[in-house]
Amino acid sequence: MPFFPKPDAGSWTENWPELGTAPVNYEDSIDPEHWKLEQQAIFRKTWLQMGRIELIPKKGRYITRELPSVGPGVSIIIVNDGDEIRAFYNMCRHRGNKLVWNDYPGEEVSGTCRQFVCKYHAWRYDLKGNLTFIQQEGEFFDVDKADYPLKSVRCEVWEGFVFVNFDDDAEPLEDYLGDFGRGLKGYPFHEMTEHYSYRSEVKANWKLFIDAFTEFYHAPILHMKQAEKAEAEKLANFGFEALAYDIKGDHSMVSSWGGMSPPKDLNMVKPIERILHSGLFGPWDRPDIEGILPDELPPAINPGRHKTWGTDSFEFFPNWTLLFWAPGWYLTYNYWPTGVDSHIFEADLYFVPPKNLRQRLSQELAAVTFKEYAFQDANTLEATQTQIGTRAVLDFPLCDQEILLRHLHMTAHQYVDRYKAEQAARSNGTSNGAANGAKASEKEQVNV
Repeated sequence: MPFFPKPDAGSWTENWPELGTAPVNYEDSIDPEHWKLEQQAIFRKTWLQMGRIELIPKKGRYITRELPSVGPGVSIIIVNDGDEIRAFYNMCRHRGNKLVWNDYPGEEVSGTCRQFVCKYHAWRYDLKGNLTFIQQEGEFFDVDKADYPLKSVRCEVWEGFVFVNFDDDAEPLEDYLGDFGRGLKGYPFHEMTEHYSYRSEVKANWKLFIDAFTEFYHAPILHMKQAEKAEAEKLANFGFEALAYDIKGDHSMVSSWGGMSPPKDLNMVKPIERILHSGLFGPWDRPDIEGILPDELPPAINPGRHKTWGTDSFEFFPNWTLLFWAPGWYLTYNYWPTGVDSHIFEADLYFVPPKNLRQRLSQELAAVTFKEYAFQDANTLEATQTQIGTRAVLDFPLCDQEILLRHLHMTAHQYVDRYKAEQAARSNGTSNGAANGAKASEKEQVNV
């Protein structure tokens, strides 16, 4: 296992001087009013990843998503209409009943249909959102069905990932994903359709979990018990350092070693991993597909072309992580805030479908191993949230390896600051308009 000497302070951070090196204030993770601003400034303005097109592979397939991060009660339908992927508010245009749900209105559902029918008064909509039927239509007053389609939500697809945006004026998805998005095109996502997923509520601010996954400074300590004793001691003594960090606009990435498949020394791993040829880094046996060998990878993955490379984690603002492992699989994280001190964490793991029992078990071991590491991270986050909430201390020093934390909190603040400035300008414009109107009225009275 390679180890990297700890660099001098500033070897990464100095490349982005706008981030500074001062302690970072974490009041943005405990202030309820700030969270409300984030909801409006960030989650209603940016592209949000909803899942893979394999969830809705053919005409009539749909899913619903509950999105309290965007606003209380916000629910959407995402459907394959046969021509494209569309998204709509999950609301009937008659009296606002939730359109698609089963036994419990707050639960997400999926299925196949030819049309959407409201449970309340049986108004019907086709897969493109057009209103096609009104029960007892003759009793309405000059109603035109063309005036009452489902309210659409912007929806675009990148490399098989479905995104929505609640801002009609937002830039196109590919422009938003920027250089990282362009540099990842061509990875064989479509080959990796074996899917494992986890979902859990975490009693911590959404940014705190992203913080945990964008630095490896914690790994030798927090995850020590998951490693064999000799390896744990090495990590404790030498620490851990990533291969590279990069920041492009609102998004960032970290590249690291970690692709042991198989490890050079089997004593480095646990007996079950030796038996099943798998572990945290994924199955040791690489799948037989094109596009995953070192010289085949898209340019954004392992940008330094390090021989010891094992994993890249891309953080697409605000809440989507796309993480690649050298053995030929990937996973995604989503962090959906439900309040200032709570969020829903979603993790999705994707593998090439197994061809035999060994491959199946090796994938399951990787999925279970990941879950154990994630539980350890989540446990510390809730402890962090409670203590920050006391406000005894709010400014915290960050080391050179925590550069992406600086970037995340700065970027989130920038969105909020821009939103506040826009609201203030709009308010001033309204006030000035009202004042000018009042002056004009007074002038007219004088003239009279």
